[in-house]
Amino acid sequence: MTETPDRSVANDSQVAASGITRRSAVALPAAGLGLAAIGALAPIAKAKAATPGKDLLIPNNAPTLRALTMELAKAPRRRDFKSLPMILTSPAEWDSEALHLLFAYKGGPKQVWDNTALDSPWLNGMRNSINAQIWGWKHPDFLMVSATHGSAHMALYDDYIWDKYLAKFSGGKHSANTWIKQPPASKASAADYNDSKGVFSPHDNSITVLQRRGAVFCACHNEVWELTMGMRKKGINPDKLSHEKMAAEFTNHLIPGVVLTPGVVGTIPEFQVAGYQYIK
Repeated sequence: MTETPDRSVANDSQVAASGITRRSAVALPAAGLGLAAIGALAPIAKAKAATPGKDLLIPNNAPTLRALTMELAKAPRRRDFKSLPMILTSPAEWDSEALHLLFAYKGGPKQVWDNTALDSPWLNGMRNSINAQIWGWKHPDFLMVSATHGSAHMALYDDYIWDKYLAKFSGGKHSANTWIKQPPASKASAADYNDSKGVFSPHDNSITVLQRRGAVFCACHNEVWELTMGMRKKGINPDKLSHEKMAAEFTNHLIPGVVLTPGVVGTIPEFQVAGYQYIK
């Protein structure tokens, strides 16, 4: 019988055994960055990361995915910006170290989904893919990455941004970020992976639950810029911020665990070079 997910976290020996360390990952040339460039990022402020805890839903026999999850939680996310331009040009402006950990991942298979529509079954599709890979194809170290942009990007912001901007921007269609809420099914036992109303079922589609399973959601700076441009056009700007300052505010309020890219469509080729299968 296939092992059921363990709710314990990886220890340091598991991280070391995986071969995924921040030192080895940042040395990878996949994104065209040298070690010196990454080293300059050390002093930057850290965001609240999705800290792995006892509620992980990663299988017992997936030490590589478990180790990556631990390393990603420690990787810095800068979320103290005062201003951001339309086009980012420095690794200090995005989550470069976390991206390189994803590029360096030695487990697999690895899949990157191009998610653009908030009101589409994107989370359900990701959940189904993870289930089939783990229990159908027996690949417990399978890694799922969401290349998130378009209206789907709205699901990557915290309650502050939703209360201040997005509820009004949606025209009353959505009042809160329900995509990060954990449904009642998330509290079901992980022992029975075939529970039709359980933690791995269609009743448990949630960004937060998928993160507990090792999935990673990448944010897009280009979408940050264009979404804030839309806010300004609609006059949703209570603090009268410049475009650059509003883009910074939105970036500072990405939900925990998200990995910011300079532009997610332009980052998909980097994932493909690193061996990820691309799903449109």
